[in-house]
Amino acid sequence: MKTKILFLTIFIATACGSDKQAQLEALKGKRDKINVEIEKLEAEIAASADSASIVNKATFVSIAEMEPTKFSHYIEVQGRLDGDQNIAVYPESMGNIVEVKARVGQHVSAGQVLAYINDAGYREQLKSLETNYNLAKETFLKQENLWKQQIGSEMQYLQAKASKESYESQIAALKKQVDMTVIKSPISGTVEESLVKVGEAVSPSFPAFRVVNFSDLKVTAEVAEANASKISTGDEVIVYLPDIKKEILAKVTFTSKYINPVNRTYTVEAKLKTTSENLKANMVAVVKIKDYEAAKTCVLPVNLVQTDNKGQYVLIAEPLGNLFVAKKQFIQTGQIYNGLAEITDGLKSGQRVITAGYMSLDEGESVRF
Repeated sequence: MKTKILFLTIFIATACGSDKQAQLEALKGKRDKINVEIEKLEAEIAASADSASIVNKATFVSIAEMEPTKFSHYIEVQGRLDGDQNIAVYPESMGNIVEVKARVGQHVSAGQVLAYINDAGYREQLKSLETNYNLAKETFLKQENLWKQQIGSEMQYLQAKASKESYESQIAALKKQVDMTVIKSPISGTVEESLVKVGEAVSPSFPAFRVVNFSDLKVTAEVAEANASKISTGDEVIVYLPDIKKEILAKVTFTSKYINPVNRTYTVEAKLKTTSENLKANMVAVVKIKDYEAAKTCVLPVNLVQTDNKGQYVLIAEPLGNLFVAKKQFIQTGQIYNGLAEITDGLKSGQRVITAGYMSLDEGESVRF
């Protein structure tokens, strides 16, 4: 009986000891798992702290994300504005002005009288000729009537006829001279200059009026010979008028086939369509003629392009984990216009080009935006 009680006591003690050992092992297992999680969290916190420290030390920059865009290059030359019809009106005869019919700013039609030159001398001659003509005509009619009746000689008839026709020719020539004393406008337009006054003497050597038709405008420019192969009729043109700060779109309508041997330039014209009343003849115009266009390309301000012994490059912000670092991106440039450079190779859509703060950056340095 005592033996049984002792065995039972030992069994219970052994069972209790086994349960505690199991509990201990379970707790140690939990402890190890918690320690692993603690170490992981500590590592992440340390990494985060390091990352935050790096970010805090990163240089502030501005960026531009690359997107393909249209790029155009223009040849810029100075030109002048003019009417398609800008006429200096010269007298056809010498004499003194007796009447001015047109004033500056007046709209006139083609053939309208602008001024009269004194024609008194011509009219006196015309009056004398007409008197002699009337006598010659009567003589001819009588000789003709007699000749039809076979009276008189043929020579008398022919002399009378010649005399009449001679006076007719003289009268016609004198009437033309009288007509030349009238100064008329050759075109419809506006009188821009009146260079004569009543009583002044004029001659065919000096202009009396200037008439401009501004319904059809054009801009004329002299372009260097080196650009002869780059400009053709139909090319796009931007005409900038600095005096009124206005831009007008147009197309090249004429390119000269003649090179001026003095300055090696040739003439280019573009007709304009505008209703602006501020435009004046001979107004200065900056003519921008498009000679190159790329439909889709990367474009950057030319000052962002740097150079080292390997070539041209820009600094881009490249992702590295949770950070961005500066990196040299070597490129090739094409045309340059108005401070912008066409990037023909080296950049692609989506890349972040550093546009501000790049001068103090070294490659590999961390950046933030």
